[in-house]
Amino acid sequence: MESIFTDAKKRMEKAITNLEKEFSRLRTGRASASLVDGIQVSYYNTPTPLNQLASISIPDARTIAIQPWDRSSFENIEKAIMQSDLGLNPVNDGKIIRINIPALTEERRKELVKIAKKHTEDAKIAIRNIRRDANEELKKQKNDKTISEDDMHRGQEKIQKLTDEFVDKAEKTLTEKEKEIMEI
Repeated sequence: MESIFTDAKKRMEKAITNLEKEFSRLRTGRASASLVDGIQVSYYNTPTPLNQLASISIPDARTIAIQPWDRSSFENIEKAIMQSDLGLNPVNDGKIIRINIPALTEERRKELVKIAKKHTEDAKIAIRNIRRDANEELKKQKNDKTISEDDMHRGQEKIQKLTDEFVDKAEKTLTEKEKEIMEI
């Protein structure tokens, strides 16, 4: 029975970690290296993550500086940034590609909050699915007579407490992100 809890807890932690990763990709008013992490650049006709082609730094709160290691990749990096759904315009000075992060409009902030809420809802659904899997495993063990009915009910209560704890974590993460997005 303990292995069911351990497995459920690990999987729920992964759901929260995944949610935080999704949130790091959401654009707020501040510059962040994680904003361009998911960008794939065509490098010698091979899709390559941007962070493998260049050093990415944040010189100030509204600027991302990208310094490619190979001069021939400048054009492809610029193209990949413009084609990403981030809506950013890179400026190339021959040595460094700079991306200025514009201030977000009220409308865009509300859109980002909606997206954040959708990611949170997906995480909560994943957590509930993990709860369902764990409860089914407990029922299976009861039917196989490896645990008693009382143990199964205690196990289900423990799983429910775990589920509530992780749903609360997801909600708190959303609240923090919402505050960050709406901050001017």
